Amino acid sequence: MQDLKQRTKKFAIDCIGLCRKIQYSPESKVITNQLLRSSTAVAANYRAACRLKSRADFIAKITTVEEEADESQFWLELIQDASIFIDKEVDRLQDEAGQLTAIFASSAKTAKANNTLRTKK
Repeated sequence: MQDLKQRTKKFAIDCIGLCRKIQYSPESKVITNQLLRSSTAVAANYRAACRLKSRADFIAKITTVEEEADESQFWLELIQDASIFIDKEVDRLQDEAGQLTAIFASSAKTAKANNTLRTKK
């Protein structure tokens, strides 16, 4: 759990660093603002999920984390595909966003399955 807290926080910090490197334009402003919101939401919502007591609240929050990670991956793809910023860092962050999305999708699926098993008992 602590490792994922650090990993999501590092992802947010790395996305902030990337956004600082991108030259300003009207379109880059919109896209970087969206990336900043979604990438920092991954870390903030995961941190909040770790503190929740209710299983239902945890499932809802971890699903939000999954959605924010996927959205971050989208904005990173857009940065690259629209040639807003070309750098290996964008590739690395896209990969990390994809990995985080997969981790949280799996966590949400497991939590939902466990919740279903508990309610059937």
